[in-house]
Amino acid sequence: MTESVDNDITHDDHSDIHRLKVGDKELVLIGTAHISKESAQLVHRVIEEEQPDCVCIELDDKRYESLAQRKSWVNLNLKEIIYRKQLSTLLASLILASYQKKLGAQLGIQPGAELLEAARTAAALNVPVALCDRDVRITMRRAWKSTSLWKKGYLLASLIASLFDKTEISEEKLRDLRKSDVISELMDELGAALPELKMVLIDERDTFLSEKIKETAGNRIVAVVGAGHVAGIKRALAEDRSARLAEINSIPPVSRIWKFLAWAIPTVIVASIVAIGFRKGGNVAGDNIIYWILANGIPSSIGAMLALAAPFTIVGAFIAAPITSLTPVIGAGYVTAFLQVVFRPPMVGEFESALEDMATVTGWWRNKLLRVFLAFVLPGFGSMIGTYIGGYKIISTLF
Repeated sequence: MTESVDNDITHDDHSDIHRLKVGDKELVLIGTAHISKESAQLVHRVIEEEQPDCVCIELDDKRYESLAQRKSWVNLNLKEIIYRKQLSTLLASLILASYQKKLGAQLGIQPGAELLEAARTAAALNVPVALCDRDVRITMRRAWKSTSLWKKGYLLASLIASLFDKTEISEEKLRDLRKSDVISELMDELGAALPELKMVLIDERDTFLSEKIKETAGNRIVAVVGAGHVAGIKRALAEDRSARLAEINSIPPVSRIWKFLAWAIPTVIVASIVAIGFRKGGNVAGDNIIYWILANGIPSSIGAMLALAAPFTIVGAFIAAPITSLTPVIGAGYVTAFLQVVFRPPMVGEFESALEDMATVTGWWRNKLLRVFLAFVLPGFGSMIGTYIGGYKIISTLF
């Protein structure tokens, strides 16, 4: 059943406040910037003035706990993250958090302060709080799975480059950015450059947030969301998208094509070595096996050396790369990251300083937590190069 949305209940002087009628609910939607003192002050004032039945916040349990307790990095279980193959998404999350923290430092405010302020103000008024966002782990994994390998690299490179961006920002600039026309333009640009990413990070969450707002108990609701979600939420509130919730709140399985390709490449290489043994003799096949080991092991171990990894990690890279390149179950980078955690575990202080250390080149090698990521990325990249070199040599020998 389609919901009616009336944008003209009252007129408010503040462009970040949007008053809507959704069914029998009166909704005050506040568009914020996550690093703005002005947004935090606005949220506090509106909640106090409106005295709503409930306050909806653009947070899930994990992000709220991270903001409220400010010790999530210290509690990271790196071995479990490596086991679940979530290092890539964690790295992207940390880089984004570091960039937001750097911008927040310029303005003297903690990133996400306006969301915390919404929760604190509601608690002070004994108003219930609803955490209306999708689980951040599902969002990150859906985003990672929806993005091609090339665009993953492009995205990570862009995020890393943003860490060293010296652009100054001010409350005035944030105020301009929150204007609907500028935000819409930025969303259009993101959609043109990375449509799959925009769909997961923005469009799906617009749907999720809007449906959770509709489910919230009470007739008078204040919802606090990032300004980039306001236009999409207003559109979604006018429709019934409840049937989509189950689909967008799950992690899609790997496609059969990718599963086939993941096993096809190592199968071709192994079959080629066997064929070489039958056609050209065991000595030639043995030489190709040795070439495969060296072609994979040397670049991967060099990657571990460049990461200043522990000696056992470097040896592990040489041993693991030739084997992991023949199976899609695990990559060399996950093996070397695990070894690095075992032999050079990060200290508590390095978890706490990771976001600051990310903003300097030397910090990546000085901080043991960040060195785990280097021990993941660089040996993995070396193994990928070795797979192409070794595979080309073996197939060329066969034909």
